[in-house]
Amino acid sequence: MLVACWSVKGGVGTTVVAASLALQIARDGAQGVVLADLAGDLPAVLGLPEPESPGLAGWLAAGQGVPADALARIEVEAAPGLGLLPRGDGPLQASRAAVLAALLERSPRTTVVDCGRAEGAVAGAVIERAQQSLLVTRPCFVALRRATLAPYRPTGVVVVNEPGRVLSKDDVEQVVHAPVTQIEIDPAVARLVDAGLLMGRIPRSLHPLRDAA
Repeated sequence: MLVACWSVKGGVGTTVVAASLALQIARDGAQGVVLADLAGDLPAVLGLPEPESPGLAGWLAAGQGVPADALARIEVEAAPGLGLLPRGDGPLQASRAAVLAALLERSPRTTVVDCGRAEGAVAGAVIERAQQSLLVTRPCFVALRRATLAPYRPTGVVVVNEPGRVLSKDDVEQVVHAPVTQIEIDPAVARLVDAGLLMGRIPRSLHPLRDAA
């Protein structure tokens, strides 16, 4: 199964959502999970050093002559049962975007992709191919307005709830026309990410993400 996590506005928590979801699936399943990074921040969120792998940018730039197992060669073991496909340096070239999306979809392991702000052809190809397309947003009028204008329609929405917001879960569902999973702003999440310890303990506030996929 291919799960794309994306947003229409920066700073809403898409990378933390993608990482936490992949970690929970990895702990639940026997086949393992692939976590693909199109935004570039997953190693930092997971508390890992920057990988030496050429990453997805290198794979996309290599062209048609790459070996059939080239994606496996650039994968980094992030944790037991969790493989990371790092972004790598340089632009994400669009010419092989559809090929990458198809390979990720056909993986025997669940693949979770951090698509960031859903900008560019590569993120777009993955989102369009994904069986689960998760829009990550705050209950914010501006963000929801942008979501209605986005070229992609999510299959589900992860709302990162903030104190004091007027919009409710029902309001978001009515605007986006997709089921909503709600998680609460939790200082413990920021503390774990800043300390590089998210892989060791996923806060209870993030457990509802498992139901989103």
